[in-house]
Amino acid sequence: METLANLESFVRSAELGSFSAAARRLALTPAAVSRNVAMLERNLGVRLFQRSTRKLTLTETGEAFHLSIAENLAELKDAIAAAASSDSEPAGVLRVSLPPTFGMLHILPLLPAFIARYPRVQPEWHFESRPADIIAEGYDAAIGGGFDLAPGIVARSLAPAHIIAVASPAYMKGRRIPDRPEHLGELDGIVMRSLQSGRTRHWAMRNVRGEEMPAPLRETVVFNDPAAMRQGALLGLGVAMLAVPDVVADLEAGALVRLVPRWYADAGAISIYFASRTLLPAKTRVFVDWVADAFRTARLAERFAGSLG
Repeated sequence: METLANLESFVRSAELGSFSAAARRLALTPAAVSRNVAMLERNLGVRLFQRSTRKLTLTETGEAFHLSIAENLAELKDAIAAAASSDSEPAGVLRVSLPPTFGMLHILPLLPAFIARYPRVQPEWHFESRPADIIAEGYDAAIGGGFDLAPGIVARSLAPAHIIAVASPAYMKGRRIPDRPEHLGELDGIVMRSLQSGRTRHWAMRNVRGEEMPAPLRETVVFNDPAAMRQGALLGLGVAMLAVPDVVADLEAGALVRLVPRWYADAGAISIYFASRTLLPAKTRVFVDWVADAFRTARLAERFAGSLG
């Protein structure tokens, strides 16, 4: 019977297209991954990969074998982990992808108590300004918005993702406070250029009465990251359209002021994403519940709702 190491080395190499990439994912050396795959091929008596100096491609047999075991491998690992822990205590590396500002402001503070409660869970958290591919990149969970709900991924909503207009008190000193989104165009704008599309992002704002109108910010300063936009607003460079969770502490401290109150752009929801498996690992299950309970206890969904002013 094949070892789990051989099977996992094969599956990760097939998904990532190289032994080196699979080795980084599995915390092994490329030689170890190559050796595991070679052993699997020898035991099966078939060639699973065509190897060249430039790339690794599956043979027809390898493709069929990958399709037959890839989904079952995750459940097998979960079953082994559950059986190995006789007391059912959550354990193992917890790989999570989080947006930098939101993650550090609102999720990272939950970690000390989580570790104290589940000391056998080892967090490995990646702070990144992009939606991660949870399954292909080997994450247990991801937090944010704008994720593709690919087959096998479920989302548990945490709070609304509302975008509001903010500026520093120093910048607004002596300027007319806009009361409608269309008036934001009279001020300097701090806007974001998407790395994916190359276009600058502009929003349409709405209010609780259902009215909607564009918020035409001038492109005075252009950044490619919301954290830089927030810092630019704090420095008095102009008006930025930012997610409420990223600026709520600044608003409460008076470092930023909200313009056109009760008008907001709706960017969907902030959610926690994870793979839908029959045997969800205990480490993932308790983390999802921990985050959801923290948001509910602190009433963060209400605190982050731009519709509430």
